[in-house]
Amino acid sequence: MLFIALAKFKTKLDKEVVSQNLKDIEEDTKGQVRYLNIYWTLGRYDTVVLFEAPDEKVAMNVALKRMDRMDIETLVAVPADEQHPFGPV
Repeated sequence: MLFIALAKFKTKLDKEVVSQNLKDIEEDTKGQVRYLNIYWTLGRYDTVVLFEAPDEKVAMNVALKRMDRMDIETLVAVPADEQHPFGPV
């Protein structure tokens, strides 16, 4: 399954926070998560992450392990060419 995570850091971004996030990403990729893209963004969110996980439980764990550092909104993403209410795009 494909997921989009929209994240806002709760504290000032520093070397320790970045280091912990990199550690979490490395840990995730040893398991069932595959990161496709990570973007720094301007505006409402600090970062947008596109990742694959086998199911919603695994995706939820990705967010829960970071909840002390970030507010994260996770969305299930369905590619437009796979599903559209009016047929193929």
